[in-house]
Amino acid sequence: MLRSTKEFEQYAIAASDGVCGQVRDFYFDDHSWVIRYLVVGLGTAVGEHRILMSPHAILSADWPQKIFQVGLTQSEVRHSANAATVKPVSRQHAMGYYGDVGYGKNWGGGGLWGAGFYPDILQAGMEALEREQTSDDPRLRSANAVARYYVHARDGDIGHVSGFLVDDQSWAIRYVLVDTSNWWLGHEVIIAPEWIEDVDWAECIVSVDLSRQAVKDSPRYESERTLEREQELCTHRHYGRDGYWPGAAAPDSSPPAP
Repeated sequence: MLRSTKEFEQYAIAASDGVCGQVRDFYFDDHSWVIRYLVVGLGTAVGEHRILMSPHAILSADWPQKIFQVGLTQSEVRHSANAATVKPVSRQHAMGYYGDVGYGKNWGGGGLWGAGFYPDILQAGMEALEREQTSDDPRLRSANAVARYYVHARDGDIGHVSGFLVDDQSWAIRYVLVDTSNWWLGHEVIIAPEWIEDVDWAECIVSVDLSRQAVKDSPRYESERTLEREQELCTHRHYGRDGYWPGAAAPDSSPPAP
């Protein structure tokens, strides 16, 4: 079944010895569009500590009660990887900043910033940054952060990302939810990651290989209803695109959208 990441952010994490946290965000791989980590908030006396948890740690889900049961104790959960030590896209942000001030952007070569000269006064800072970022994954993206990106069609703007629909078995992101309310008086549509032509991570823009009119005329997504396969089929027929499920193909009777 496909479920919204907005729904998942209300779920509690139940360890083998009690409830210990709540889902706050997700990190997904920007190549495969699969959830790699849940970001879990653990309440403490001085605030909230956030850790990373693989979806593979989830043994079962109580959908009505909104609880993920994990095969860990509360102590094991608390000692999971700290979310602050794995920063999605931090390298890209650093590359943009140091590129603006005239230093190298190349992450290959002989060091963190690649072969090239930078003033000695920055040497210590660069080495500290390199040590800090050894655990960063430049392919990880925060679902909460991307949910604010603008979406561009081939011939203009169409809306902004408002969330994601995730397969609750494989944790693959099947659809990006796009809110078009600022353009066409309010509704959401679904767009598959395969239809995305490019993502400008620095400018926070998602470009899709579709026309504005095709998106405007596509079937409406209703967040209060479960997305059924028939509605998926209607959307794929509308765009003339293949489905992701086994044996699915775009029907010959529906030409590709303009």
